Amino acid sequence: MSENQKSKSGKKSKKKRIIIAVAVVILLVVVVVAALNQNKTETIAVEIEKVARQKVVHKVNASGKIQPETEIKISANISAYITEITVEQGDYVEKGQHLISLDETQYRALFEQAQSSVRSATARLKQVEAQKSRVAALFGQKLVSSQEMESVEAEYELAQSQLEQAQAALRTREDELAKTRLLAPNAGLVTLINKEVGEMALGSMFQADVLMMVADLSRMEVVVDVNENDVVSVTMNDTVEIEIDAFQDTMFYGIVSEIAHVAQTSGLGTQEQVTNFEVRVSMLEVPDRIRPGMSATADIITDVRNDVLAIPIQSLTVRREGWEEQPAKKSGRRGGRGADRPDPDPADSVKQPPIDENIPAEKKEMVEVLFTVSDEPAFELKGKRPKEVRYAHIRQVQVGISSDTHYEIISGLEEGEEIVTGSYRAISRDLKHNSAVKAGSDEQRRGGSRRRPR
Repeated sequence: MSENQKSKSGKKSKKKRIIIAVAVVILLVVVVVAALNQNKTETIAVEIEKVARQKVVHKVNASGKIQPETEIKISANISAYITEITVEQGDYVEKGQHLISLDETQYRALFEQAQSSVRSATARLKQVEAQKSRVAALFGQKLVSSQEMESVEAEYELAQSQLEQAQAALRTREDELAKTRLLAPNAGLVTLINKEVGEMALGSMFQADVLMMVADLSRMEVVVDVNENDVVSVTMNDTVEIEIDAFQDTMFYGIVSEIAHVAQTSGLGTQEQVTNFEVRVSMLEVPDRIRPGMSATADIITDVRNDVLAIPIQSLTVRREGWEEQPAKKSGRRGGRGADRPDPDPADSVKQPPIDENIPAEKKEMVEVLFTVSDEPAFELKGKRPKEVRYAHIRQVQVGISSDTHYEIISGLEEGEEIVTGSYRAISRDLKHNSAVKAGSDEQRRGGSRRRPR
């Protein structure tokens, strides 16, 4: 081999060693960076609050309309033309006051005819009664036969019956004549007049022709529809907070006076099917200028708990049973990671192997939980522990009634413990058992804005 060739071969060997050395250095750098990232703990910014005692008021909300407790629809029982209306809409009337007159010509004639029939029947009865007295005297002297006496008695009874029939017909005609004058059944305000003078009032026993409405506006009620899921907690005499759209920034109060026993269903057989029960609320104070038909919202207070542990509504979430499990110790099942790695993201909780491997995780029940905050982790993390970092621990709790903002805590939490109250994303998605947290806004994060790849 010539010296030239030896020189070239030495240069190639030297270049190859340099390339191998650089590759080894790069590989070491990659391993170190991966290890650092492996041990790096992401910190989630959350809102924290201490658990305290307070008053929790459970309310059932429903919407409806204002209407008088007593509202009478006045209609005619006979058919006739209207000849007079003595009041106007908005007038106050007393009980028994004359409101409407109907044409009485035909009914007065029938009444007078019935009166005449009564007079005729009365005269006939007197005549038969006198005849009966004479025949009875002769019968006592045995001057007439018993057959004649029986005939006179039968005529007398027939005359009595005819008089009774005539009197009954007179009462009927008198009633019809009286119904040509419509009177106020109760004191109140005339809220509606449907007819004018000269129009026909149609009398019917099966379909009333409403001529006028009289209502007592001093006693009003709110009629609301309460969903079937809420009506079970509503009881008679429950206190109700009432807001009327026409009276802004004013709260009125009432009590539940009636709860329907029969449901009202709309959209039957469709996806929009709704089942409600009608609930009536008597107003304790009726404002001036209130009008029937005004829209109102009622908050029915069904339960009140004083001095109980309570948490904000947004702090409660759900997880599947088995959330507290640590990963398997064998690295082969989790891509080589050890048992000290934190629990996977709650969104992937269905993929965790449950303690009882005979029950698939996706078939486990959802339970109500919240996140408490502690200075100590639930289990030790691999690698160096970051300073000034706190940890979120999942805690299963039992809740009672709820207000608009808080849940009552029955068990699972103690007064003074710190819990996570926000953000919604952190509670519902980001947080998991033993997550590192800090107090701050949702955007503020320590350890980078990107999530560490799994």
